[in-house]
Amino acid sequence: MTGPGEGPVEPAATSVAESPDELAAVLTGAADRARAAVEEFAGAEAVGDYLGVGYEDPNAATHRFLAHLPGYQGWQWAAVVAAHPGADQATISEVVLIPGPTALLAPEWVPWDRRVRPGDLSPGDLLAPAADDPRLVPGYAASGDPEVDETAAEVGLGRRWVMSAWGRADAAERWHTGDHGPDSAMARSTKRMCRDCGFFLPLAGSLGAMFGVCGNELSADGQVVDKQYGCGAHSDTPAPAGTGSPAYEPYDDGVLDVAENPPPPEPPEPATESAESPEPESPEPESPEPGD
Repeated sequence: MTGPGEGPVEPAATSVAESPDELAAVLTGAADRARAAVEEFAGAEAVGDYLGVGYEDPNAATHRFLAHLPGYQGWQWAAVVAAHPGADQATISEVVLIPGPTALLAPEWVPWDRRVRPGDLSPGDLLAPAADDPRLVPGYAASGDPEVDETAAEVGLGRRWVMSAWGRADAAERWHTGDHGPDSAMARSTKRMCRDCGFFLPLAGSLGAMFGVCGNELSADGQVVDKQYGCGAHSDTPAPAGTGSPAYEPYDDGVLDVAENPPPPEPPEPATESAESPEPESPEPESPEPGD
């Protein structure tokens, strides 16, 4: 573009690292400078093989080196270099030690009040509820009227705390989606449901609309089960047809003749040495002649 009385505007001279490709080349070529910075920080013996370079943005890159430090297997040194358009070389921004893909890391930190999990409580342990536990609401004092007290027992009369509506809904969701819910593998393997089973003991109160307790000692004995849960030990499960095992024919060992096996033959005696040859007769001594 030209103005009145002006000639064409000459483009400004491009420096060595003004274009994006040339700036990237400057950042990539700073590997030796990055290694020297890490060795100055941690010592040459703590810096291992070069692992590569990655770009944080158009003006910064990170060179990574394997870390040789006791207790830090799989960790890497990261040296961040930066350069601006027009720079001839990159500068060191920082050197840090970072975990690599195979680094051994500590588990994610969990607050102390969330570390207790189902199954952790042992005999003798004390586990108080949180002061603001949303599962609990205050109960009410007894009135002294037996009929009223019996009727109001369901809402927690006589207890300091009762489960809140949120607490009951949370328990119902946990039971419904748990091992004894309708979506469990056991429930999906049968068409019979607990709501029709003679071993099903319904819960009282609002939760009884969905849940009960199993009374079959061979199944989920004493466990809360969903009405739509089911198992192979349902009270309506038919007995297998026929006699004996449903998988094999009956086996009657009375139709077999039992006989003792003959004793195994005795092994032959080892061959004896050849008969002893008769001892040679010793010659009789000659009798002396008379007159000798």
